[in-house]
Amino acid sequence: MELELIVDSSEQSRERPKESEKPEKYYSGKKKNNTFKNQIITTPKGTEIVDVIIGERGPLSDINLLNKQRENFKDNQYFQGDKADQGAERTSTPKKKPRKKEMPEEIKEKNQQKVQKRIFVEHVIRLLKIFGIARERFRLKEKSYEKVIMVVCGLVKLRIGALILV
Repeated sequence: MELELIVDSSEQSRERPKESEKPEKYYSGKKKNNTFKNQIITTPKGTEIVDVIIGERGPLSDINLLNKQRENFKDNQYFQGDKADQGAERTSTPKKKPRKKEMPEEIKEKNQQKVQKRIFVEHVIRLLKIFGIARERFRLKEKSYEKVIMVVCGLVKLRIGALILV
């Protein structure tokens, strides 16, 4: 049986691009800043980082990142996503509240169960953001961003492995 992998995205501020690049390319309206977007896929208990997309443009939607990343997996692989991934195929997401209506209690309970399973990917993102270079504004050159974040992911993977063995 295949594991249902957990997916989540995070954004990190970056320096404003120089005039040679278009500043709007990295401007995220959600964060009101120029950002890089990273997407992390973990196992259900957060014991391993399965796959990472690093350094995408801030305004790119989470569902587009998931569809891009899905190409690396088998066709029968299922994912657990958040409300931003709603509508993606083979993805289990919480239901949104209907507009101007109350949500039934049974749907609220199902959503709560799904969120309780997803919390592990949030913990992995928190472990990544313990490192200041992955948490604060990225001030180095854009070319080095992917290498730096991959090193941080490697350190977190090592730390998760050490926590499991203990």
